[in-house]
Amino acid sequence: MSVSDPLGDMLTRIRNAISRRKMKVVTPASKLRVHVLEVLQAEGYIRSFSQTDFGNGKSEIEIELKYYENMPVIREIARISRPGRRVYVSVKSIPHVANGLGISVLSTPKGVMADHEAREQNVGGELLCRIF
Repeated sequence: MSVSDPLGDMLTRIRNAISRRKMKVVTPASKLRVHVLEVLQAEGYIRSFSQTDFGNGKSEIEIELKYYENMPVIREIARISRPGRRVYVSVKSIPHVANGLGISVLSTPKGVMADHEAREQNVGGELLCRIF
């Protein structure tokens, strides 16, 4: 099946798994998905993820979701920049999510990173998603 927005597909799978209180979710692998998951893991929104290669160019990512006192750590996860409407921000206009309690994930010339890290490195880029 062809997906026009692979990152949006992954975020939707995570959102659906959280609503069903699943511990793990599986999604097809891509470099962008792996980089976004590395940011989510570093920020403490997911426990871990692992990539499995099946050969012939196919691979999957298994994401272990994180819960605290039986409530999901990710309360909201939303795609901002879509294939039909790209959203780019300068370093001065990177939005604060929930007054600093959440993060925005950006794709910058220096790689995929969280909003606070982009401010520290003084770079802007494409605003991929918002998590809190």
